Amino acid sequence: MKALIAKDYMQVRPITFKAEMMVQSAVAKFVNSNQLGGPVIDANGHLIGWVSEQDCIAVMLKEAYHCEQVAQVKDVMRQDVLTVSPQTSILELAEMMIGQKPKMYPVLEAGRLVGVISRHDVMKAIHNQLDTCFIPQAHA
Repeated sequence: MKALIAKDYMQVRPITFKAEMMVQSAVAKFVNSNQLGGPVIDANGHLIGWVSEQDCIAVMLKEAYHCEQVAQVKDVMRQDVLTVSPQTSILELAEMMIGQKPKMYPVLEAGRLVGVISRHDVMKAIHNQLDTCFIPQAHA
């Protein structure tokens, strides 16, 4: 069986966010992408947090009611972010994702963001591997 690792299945150009951006700008990025969450990075590409659509909803309701933008991403992001490395095993990652763990993980190398990997990416990797297990053998 081929070794399945995160770097072979991760998204290398995820949407990212800056801590100082307004939540409304973050929401616009979510609306125009397929990501449900994304890494918050500093100017050097280091991970400083994670923001999700869910994190933005309460702020959006409040801002819509008052018709004003007041919150920045840093006000709603989570700073305690679980991460993986490019060499993390897909099978290990699948086990981490079982239950209520995050649906998406930032992939870091030397502290810098190099991609993200989602539950969908992990399922695709395992599915592709299983497909090779069940290839019909030609009869000679």
